[in-house]
Amino acid sequence: MSRRMLLGALAVLGGLLGLGSGVARAQGNSLVMYCGVNEQWCRAAATAFQAQTGIRVDMTRQSAGEIYARLRAERNNPRADIWFGGTGDPHLQAASEGLTAAYRPEALGQLQDWAQRQAQRSENRTVGIYMGALGFGYNETELRRRNLPVPACWADLLKPDYRGEVQMADPNASGTSWTMLATMVQLMGEDAAFDYLKRLGRNIDQYTSIGAAPAQATARGETLIGIVFQHDAIDAAKQNPAVRVVSPCEGTGFEIGSMSIVQGARHMEEARRFYDWALTPAAQALAASNGSFQLPSNTATPVPPEAPDLSKVKLIDYDFAKYGSSAERTRLLARWTREVRNAR
Repeated sequence: MSRRMLLGALAVLGGLLGLGSGVARAQGNSLVMYCGVNEQWCRAAATAFQAQTGIRVDMTRQSAGEIYARLRAERNNPRADIWFGGTGDPHLQAASEGLTAAYRPEALGQLQDWAQRQAQRSENRTVGIYMGALGFGYNETELRRRNLPVPACWADLLKPDYRGEVQMADPNASGTSWTMLATMVQLMGEDAAFDYLKRLGRNIDQYTSIGAAPAQATARGETLIGIVFQHDAIDAAKQNPAVRVVSPCEGTGFEIGSMSIVQGARHMEEARRFYDWALTPAAQALAASNGSFQLPSNTATPVPPEAPDLSKVKLIDYDFAKYGSSAERTRLLARWTREVRNAR
């Protein structure tokens, strides 16, 4: 082969290789999502975003506390690009540790005030996507069958009638139960709250790893009472109308479910596209159609008719700055594990 022919062949080959790498890059458009909402919504969001953008989504569903711990473990070699959903406190804690990246979404000005404040607290490292109130659900059929009193307050859950019949998640893993722990401390003061939680522990049949699991157990009749976010109890009531939802009489805390981009994300452009997409009314409407009945953050998103009317719920003035800090989380969880979990 002549030198001229050889150079021509190499040029063609180089062009083909360049074209091949371009195709590989196009096919490589992907997003790794750690998802903290219910499995059905996680899958619906991943499927819808992929269908609209062509970006392949690799989704893993875990509780908020588990995702936060995973991001800490992966700090030096991030595997996720986006953290979608789950209670806002761990998102704030991750932001304070530099585990998440700053980004100002296009729709920020269209969001509810509480969602915008979440972005402000974190210097735009997270943003609110929904709001939900803490409470509990009970199985009315089982209560009547056993001729037991109907609980209306946090204090009622300490009654001996409910020994071994209350379920909640472990706050080390679950954002729901971290909110419950932080709520009790704010309602009662720390020492009184831990006294309450230790006494409540006598009535707990198990501490689950998933925050919504106690609602499902209540619907199945496996436990009488499940401490959950009220929207999770509403979802359980869709499956079993015997489930009743309670806003505790003393008052209760609430979550600002949030979303964050992982610092050092390998697919940063795709993560930002998902972030903007997830704040649109169309994307947020996927929640209600997939069993999640929180108050959405975009003011143009229709509020599900099943969603709790938060104007009728006695909400505490939840201190997100304090209970969204890593130091406070570490301290309170260590005390809970030592004095409540390990004392059983």
